[in-house]
Amino acid sequence: MKIFIDFLNFAKLLTYLSSPLTKIMKTFLPEWAPQEAILMAFPSPKTDWDYILDEAQAQYERIVKALTNEKVKVIMLCHDIEEAENVLKNCDRNYLFLYQTEYNDTWTRDYGPISIIKDEKLRALDFGFNGWGLKFASDKDNLVNLRMYQHKIISSSIYRNERSFVLEGGSVDTDGEGTILTTTRCLCSPNRNGGLSKREIEGILQQRLGATHVLFLDYGALEGDDTDSHIDTLARMAPNNVILFTGCRNIDDPQFEELLKMRAQLSMFRTAEGEAFNLIELPLPEPIYDENGERLPATYANYLITDEVIFMPTYSQPANDMLAMQTVKVAFPNHRIIGIDCTTLIKQHGSLHCATMQIPKNIFNTDIFFK
Repeated sequence: MKIFIDFLNFAKLLTYLSSPLTKIMKTFLPEWAPQEAILMAFPSPKTDWDYILDEAQAQYERIVKALTNEKVKVIMLCHDIEEAENVLKNCDRNYLFLYQTEYNDTWTRDYGPISIIKDEKLRALDFGFNGWGLKFASDKDNLVNLRMYQHKIISSSIYRNERSFVLEGGSVDTDGEGTILTTTRCLCSPNRNGGLSKREIEGILQQRLGATHVLFLDYGALEGDDTDSHIDTLARMAPNNVILFTGCRNIDDPQFEELLKMRAQLSMFRTAEGEAFNLIELPLPEPIYDENGERLPATYANYLITDEVIFMPTYSQPANDMLAMQTVKVAFPNHRIIGIDCTTLIKQHGSLHCATMQIPKNIFNTDIFFK
């Protein structure tokens, strides 16, 4: 049975590689490309989750259960394998592997490998990570991909060192056909790459990710966001020239004007062929505040796409949660939509997409993990 399943997975990858994508010499893979696993990192006393560690570990158990119940493989970084095994003991171990290594924080989206196709071959790019513009310690996070390469989890034919350029996975999104959607505040931040201009950033994205069409959002910011407007909190690309975006209908919300300007700019964007995008508005969650009364950057745009399921963050707001899931279903009619309660995850100013990084098939040596 395993041989048959592996053959089907390989066939899916060949189909993807033989698509029009391969006409481009280098292509940043979209999240809906065929996947092997999801990379995560477990909360421990060495992370910023220490002050609510039990609650945080229970949050990660919820996520892992939801993924493994759907037969999505999870590769979990952990400081202490025994600690992680104890918390995750009720998760399906056929789809869970624990890899002991050092890291500062659990937001693997921003320091995990970014995957591309170059000359019809897969590559895992290891970009620099500096704690979202030198805001937080990141020395260990910045070495995770290198350690996986040294331990042969990523082979030398796949791994590429791109660490001379700082780039977080949550700051860029793609349609897989050469278009990259990002934000000016983040990529042109002086604390990341010295405040390069849009034109300079575009050239780097062309060179390293194969971008042929780069769209910079100049507007859009959520209160409590410490990433300088990561695109995965604001707007996400989908097949068929669709962009889902975070909207705001409450004129009294402090974020209303900024998100309205973002919507207007999105309506002006054009595809590489000069056509308007199909825009789909996601609801904005009702405000969520931390223990100090500061608003947290809750967003439904922070969903995770896998081969057959889209996992949506939910915030104990039944009407908004349901509307968000129904909205995403419009853009991904062939995917099932499953909600995961992320009310704890948001307390550290991130959500589901931030805590996960998809690993396309054949990027990792998964024989090490899954026999």
